[in-house]
Amino acid sequence: AAESGYKVQCYLFNDYWEDIGTIKSFFEANLALAQQPPRFEFYDAENPIYTSPRFLPPAKITQCKMSQSIVSHGVDMSDCIVENSIIGLRSRIGKGADIRDTMVIGADYYESEEDRAQLLASGGVPVGIGEGSTIRNCIVDKNARIGKNCVLVNKEGIEEANMEDQGFYIRSGIVTVLRNAVIADGTVL
Repeated sequence: AAESGYKVQCYLFNDYWEDIGTIKSFFEANLALAQQPPRFEFYDAENPIYTSPRFLPPAKITQCKMSQSIVSHGVDMSDCIVENSIIGLRSRIGKGADIRDTMVIGADYYESEEDRAQLLASGGVPVGIGEGSTIRNCIVDKNARIGKNCVLVNKEGIEEANMEDQGFYIRSGIVTVLRNAVIADGTVL
């Protein structure tokens, strides 16, 4: 721009900024928001950050053990463990699930209890994370369906893998479950 004769100026910015250009940096920057104290504070009384109005019910959390986590509107979870994680809009987390160091992006819609029951009866997988599943160091994209008793922990320590045909890939050791993916009951990674 300067070469074209335009006036160019700069501004020294000494506040919070993160480069989120890779899966790893995106993942780490988001999980850092749940740490105490966070590097960036949403809850500053003098400079509050507001979310957009979504007209969703509040989160429903029943008998869960949670720490260092952020839970969004419309979440329904019970009898589960959530640590150092972000649980996004309309997420459904089944009983006995154990989620750590994970971002669950959430869902664009709710499934009714009748729809969920029909899916389960026909061998399908409802939106969300199924009962008894263990999720570690993952990004679960929108509308993903993770079955019951799945173990997504990257136990072999794979750094890079393309398994999109199976509903996920791995970058920098972080498992990413794809948007709208279906991960069958009992899947182990």
